Amino acid sequence: MPKPRRTFTAEFKKQMVQLYENGKSRVNIVREYDLSASALDRWIAQSQNSGSFTEKANRKPEEHELLSLRKEIQQLRMENDILKQAALIMGRK
Repeated sequence: MPKPRRTFTAEFKKQMVQLYENGKSRVNIVREYDLSASALDRWIAQSQNSGSFTEKANRKPEEHELLSLRKEIQQLRMENDILKQAALIMGRK
């Protein structure tokens, strides 16, 4: 049976990163606090990149652009559908 998903506060993540930066080995931190190595690695990378643990703050510029373009496409499709419906209504009159 898989372990239930746990969530960690930003403060806890910061403490784990500080332990690592102060010389404690990754293996010891992972064992002592029952963490996954990939989670600790991700927290360390996020801390070094932006100092924040939120996904939004750690996005690359390309990812920000992709999200904004997707949002714009969705908006344009909605506007296009509205105009098609209006044209149909106007054509009936």
